Amino acid sequence: MKIVTALLCAVAAIAAILGIAALATSGPMPPQGGSRFPITRPADPRERHLTNLRQLTDGVQNAEAYFSFDGKRLSFQSTRTPYECDQIFTMDLEGHDVRLLSTGLGRCTCSYFFPDGKHYLYASTHLGGPACPPPPDMSHGYVWALYPSFDIFVAALDDPTPRRLTDTPGYDAEATISPRGDRIVFTSVRNGDIDLYTMNLDGSDVRQITHEIGYDGGAFFSPDGSKIVWRASRPKPGPEMDEYKQFLAQGLIKPHSLDIYVANVDGTNVRRITDNGAANFAPFFHPSGKKLIFCSNIADPKARNFDLFLVNLDGTGLERVTYFEEFDGFPMWSPDGRTFVFCSNRFDSGPHQTNVFLADWVD
Repeated sequence: MKIVTALLCAVAAIAAILGIAALATSGPMPPQGGSRFPITRPADPRERHLTNLRQLTDGVQNAEAYFSFDGKRLSFQSTRTPYECDQIFTMDLEGHDVRLLSTGLGRCTCSYFFPDGKHYLYASTHLGGPACPPPPDMSHGYVWALYPSFDIFVAALDDPTPRRLTDTPGYDAEATISPRGDRIVFTSVRNGDIDLYTMNLDGSDVRQITHEIGYDGGAFFSPDGSKIVWRASRPKPGPEMDEYKQFLAQGLIKPHSLDIYVANVDGTNVRRITDNGAANFAPFFHPSGKKLIFCSNIADPKARNFDLFLVNLDGTGLERVTYFEEFDGFPMWSPDGRTFVFCSNRFDSGPHQTNVFLADWVD
């Protein structure tokens, strides 16, 4: 499947920060492919919710593109020259004014703008060393790596030097921010399992909100900030649980079976939305707050093709949104609900590419 995709000495930290200042203040980067963006693409008549489809990146791997709270910019992760693994970038809605937001060191993931539009957060391994951490061993099948050097950082557009928000041993990543502007939700292994936590925007008042054994991650807030939606695995006692714990001990998860859950922002009133035996992930609330969209391979008997689906909060009304024969994922609406962003392998100009697309949304 072609998707991108998660405590050191003071000397290493200082060296990393010095490198950050040099790289992150280097100014705008040229867009991939020059000034030809956005590229208007033909519509698939089956994708009736999506009109005016346009492509904002071309080449390499680009994923997890998320709107700023004013709807004017996107943050996203990309592997592009001269970087060997994912870094965090921003661009406008034309695919122009591409700028590096992260350090240029280590591997980065899961960026998100603050409501003020001036600050942003992301997860990075750069304090663990300037090199990209090694990819996971796929001899076990398709797995995700939970790099222990991942921590969450905040920086500003006018001062990209990152400030660390998490400093517990092990993986801290997958952070997003409430529309209320008061809390961050994120994933951490600090208790020995992979759970969701919330914290204030300055990293204080950390609260654990999921407690069942299994992976909990990729959480987003509802439009009113009262609920969260996330992806989770719930391994059954026996061989399934044993495998989960063995992989977790190696810093790995095998996302072959994930379901979508919704709960109140404090973790109460948990509801399971999907129960289909598929890999369901990347959920996001519809602007109405009454539906969800998520990515799933439920429509492919071989479990290789991922598309986007709408569903009601009670699990009814499943509706397929995209029909591309490979990967469509990482959906999000603009704050006004009119524009839709997602990432896809469609219209690739070469192998192993994922690109960012915008469309006008039709309910």
